Amino acid sequence: MSETSILIVEDEDNIALALTHVLRREGYAVDRVADGAKAVPAIRAMLPDLVLLDVMLPEVSGYEICQTVRMDEGLTDVKILIMTARGTDVERRKGLALGANGFITKPFELTDLKQQVADCLAGDAS
Repeated sequence: MSETSILIVEDEDNIALALTHVLRREGYAVDRVADGAKAVPAIRAMLPDLVLLDVMLPEVSGYEICQTVRMDEGLTDVKILIMTARGTDVERRKGLALGANGFITKPFELTDLKQQVADCLAGDAS
């Protein structure tokens, strides 16, 4: 069985490095892109099991990326966990309505992140 792969789409280097470190320690294969314009091509090329997707990105928003991925029939198996500092109920509903498998508000506890990642990969998140 191959390693579970996660693509982090995050423009803040310190957050991306911390996420990469934590997720690799959990045994995941982790890659990263830092801007929205590179996200969909990277997702199509890599076909990761999960995308950790920031909402506020340069070029293209995380919501637009989520919607594009969900409209692509070749990417139906890719899970999406949206991360945002704007964790209102409206933001959460918007992300889930666009097809995200989960939603986590920054800043988050690492135990919460690990649980959300596991839930998304198992199909249990919302």
